[in-house]
Amino acid sequence: MQELFLEVELKMKAALDHLHDEMKHLRTSRASLAMLDGVMVDYYGAPTPINQVANLSVPDATLIVAQPFDPSTIGAIEKAVQSSNLGLNPSNDGKVIRIPVPQLTEETRKEIVKRAHDLAEVARNAIRQARREGNDELKRMEKDKEIGEDDEHRGHDETQKLHDHYIGLVNKSLENKEKDIMTV
Repeated sequence: MQELFLEVELKMKAALDHLHDEMKHLRTSRASLAMLDGVMVDYYGAPTPINQVANLSVPDATLIVAQPFDPSTIGAIEKAVQSSNLGLNPSNDGKVIRIPVPQLTEETRKEIVKRAHDLAEVARNAIRQARREGNDELKRMEKDKEIGEDDEHRGHDETQKLHDHYIGLVNKSLENKEKDIMTV
């Protein structure tokens, strides 16, 4: 039964990790290199992550600077950032690309918070699914006489505890991200 709980917990942890990874891409009012994690640059015909074709830095809270390793890729990097749907408008001076991060409007903040809520709900559903699969496996084990009825009930309680713990972590992550987004 311990293997079952471990498997259920791994699935729940994977859902939480995926949520954290997705939330890194949501804009807050500060410039962050994580914003550009999903940006792919057409590097000699191959889509390549921006951090592999340029040195990225954040000199202040409203600016990201990309210094290409190969100056001939400056146009491709600029184009990739513009087409990334992040609402960023880069400019270059021939050597580096400056990507100003504009302040978010109240309306934009609310849309980003709504997206964060959607991501959290997807994570909650994945956690519920892991609980459901664990409970179904416990029922099967009891039906096949691998465990007793008391063990099945204890198992259901254990999967519920795991569920409640991970749902709490999802809600805490959402609360923190919402605070980050709504802070001016």
